[in-house]
Amino acid sequence: MSEPTVADATNRIYESLQANNADIDLHIATLKAALARAGLKEAEFDPSRLVQNNRSGRKLMQAYFRQRGVAVKFSA
Repeated sequence: MSEPTVADATNRIYESLQANNADIDLHIATLKAALARAGLKEAEFDPSRLVQNNRSGRKLMQAYFRQRGVAVKFSA
């Protein structure tokens, strides 16, 4: 089986966020590995797909992911 792409890992994180953060740390690790394989420095998320699409929710997500070694930015 092939390694998940950045898009696959990002979609799994959206699903995890919808499921009350189920297995979020596992999905973050998968995303971190996919970013490294793709040569990317940060993951981009669509704020409209987040459970808490407000400033504090986005900042909390950025801080949590940063602690796990993944930089997060949000699309416009």
